[in-house]
Amino acid sequence: MGGLITIRDIHKIYNPGENEVRALDGIDLDIDEREFVAIIGQSGSGKSTLMNMLGCLDVPTSGSYLLHGQDVGHMSDDELSDVRNREIGFIFQGFNLIQNLTALENVELPLIYRGVGKKERHELAVEALKKVGLEKRMSHRPAEMSGGQQQRVAIARAIAQAPPIILADEPTGNLDSGSTEEIMEILRGLHSEGRTVIVITHDNDIAARAARVIKIRDGKIASDSKGV
Repeated sequence: MGGLITIRDIHKIYNPGENEVRALDGIDLDIDEREFVAIIGQSGSGKSTLMNMLGCLDVPTSGSYLLHGQDVGHMSDDELSDVRNREIGFIFQGFNLIQNLTALENVELPLIYRGVGKKERHELAVEALKKVGLEKRMSHRPAEMSGGQQQRVAIARAIAQAPPIILADEPTGNLDSGSTEEIMEILRGLHSEGRTVIVITHDNDIAARAARVIKIRDGKIASDSKGV
């Protein structure tokens, strides 16, 4: 396993000055390729800000973030967008599906933005939906599916172009226990295929499924432990 993410002395400060908020306060972090990591913290701990950094959705106030050896902290918005498209599949708590599109069309949509041809994107979308067990629901719209099924569509959308990193923000936050098990099983399967999986959560039970648990408190890493 090689070094994937190298973060050194990252700070993220909002409202610099008298009323400043240090969302991240001097974080050092290394994540290797093919790790399964949970980042856990309560609301306001800084875990969401850290997720935005890891996902190239935001840049630090100071410090360095290397992804595959590239310093992403000083990239333009267009360059960050290219990195996200190439490297990262996002899964969000709220699914973020387009309601008037079918499951298949929802999975194809980002591929259109990436310039993938019609035949290839159809094949990629079908394969991704099969991988999450939705081959019989491809023509259904979100309103016709359960929460767990909608999240599986969202996962299919994230993995359709086989990004090396899966970044999941509270992926089971809106789901019942049965659907939670299904989603975590899919994430474990993606990890076993060789993806790096990073789960952001406030739930200790979810974090315990990962091989490594990083706890964030007050913008700092409070603990970093590897499981069995």
